[in-house]
Amino acid sequence: MNWTLSPGEVFAHSPVVPVMVINNIEDALPMARALAAGGINIFEVTLRTKVALEAIKAIATAMPEAMIGAGTIINAQQYDAAVAAGAKFIISPGYSQRLLEHAKTGYAPLIPGVATPSEIITALELGYDHLKFFPAEANGGAAALKAIAGPLPQVRFCPTGGISLNNVADYMALNCVATVGGSWMLPNDAIAQGHWDKVTKLAGQAVSLMANLKA
Repeated sequence: MNWTLSPGEVFAHSPVVPVMVINNIEDALPMARALAAGGINIFEVTLRTKVALEAIKAIATAMPEAMIGAGTIINAQQYDAAVAAGAKFIISPGYSQRLLEHAKTGYAPLIPGVATPSEIITALELGYDHLKFFPAEANGGAAALKAIAGPLPQVRFCPTGGISLNNVADYMALNCVATVGGSWMLPNDAIAQGHWDKVTKLAGQAVSLMANLKA
């Protein structure tokens, strides 16, 4: 691996990783700064929108101290583009063997998405033991992850998909979970109306909650 930091360092950076879907480039910096003001300084910008790469570059340039990453990466070309834009880590909803092999030659750690024991075993064979369990709730939630992780104690997970204040405690109670991905601190109405103070408040509440859950 040529990675400049380990997946473990990414997971340890924060117990919650906000999943950011940025539709307007003008929202990128205010959104990131609002999260940071609430105590969250790690961001997963998903490549679901046309401005995603531009947003990653803007945040990486303006906030070099932040742990900025790219999500929804599905091929080698996107991996390279995200790293070139400034992403320090890469997250995928799933994986291909080509993507796993390519990422091993790059500088940013890849967190591949998995949903089954077979996918986890395949990832392990290629050297990946920090994985994204996705979509978490649709795949049975914390109970399913607990059962799947039982015979695979060497793997650490970041469950993402359907996680909210109502169920995050169930995931954080699992020994295999190091951090979770979520967007509950980024409500669509607050973003649309530019109510960044609400984002800061929700981020702060998330930080406090996660600290209590891990205490």
